Amino acid sequence: MPSKNDILDLYFLDARHKLIEIASFLDRVDRHRGEADFRHRAFLEALDAMLHPGDRSRARAVLEALSDHSAQPVEKAAVQFAYGAPPATAPRP
Repeated sequence: MPSKNDILDLYFLDARHKLIEIASFLDRVDRHRGEADFRHRAFLEALDAMLHPGDRSRARAVLEALSDHSAQPVEKAAVQFAYGAPPATAPRP
């Protein structure tokens, strides 16, 4: 089984790159005019879930934060793609 340092040696630079990309994305959103939609709120909630996962794994906490927990199917899709985050009207866990 690899040690923590083995994992750091293997994955740190990739994770560092992704973290900088996330910071850059949030900076771009902050720099521009207008109101952000529900995806921005969901993204920030997912970041908070990652930092404070409770008794869940971080990956599960993030996935649950970005998942639509509604139980009723929609009658007709409004778009032909996924938003990647639950709409503001979706129930929260």
